[in-house]
Amino acid sequence: MVTKSMQLGELEKLVLNYLWREHVADAKQVHSHFEPRRGGTLNTIQSTLDRLYKKGLLTRVKSGHAFNYSPSVERKALLGSLIQTITEELAKNDADAVLEAFVDISVNIDEESLQRLEHLIASKKAERKKNQKQRKPV
Repeated sequence: MVTKSMQLGELEKLVLNYLWREHVADAKQVHSHFEPRRGGTLNTIQSTLDRLYKKGLLTRVKSGHAFNYSPSVERKALLGSLIQTITEELAKNDADAVLEAFVDISVNIDEESLQRLEHLIASKKAERKKNQKQRKPV
């Protein structure tokens, strides 16, 4: 999905977020959304959509003379892949560095989000334990 050389520009990120919210849109709809906020041309939006399509992050279906674009990857999956890629590049298997970075980030997280994080960690640990038991020969 995400390659080590994949980079996303500011407009690409904004367009992805818009399409995750809207699910499907053509270039004119995307341009209409961003033009009052950011300015820019329809051609810039079309180029951005085409780059995201070529990166494999969008799908497109021809509709008349235009394409309708939609995300080909879920936000959660892309975030996970980006985090994994950057972690592999920078941490070089240094689990402590990764954990310390997550702890440093968590300082700015509200109490409710920290509780959700704790719940997610507990769920993943239970899932891993269950999977390990299923793999053991009887």
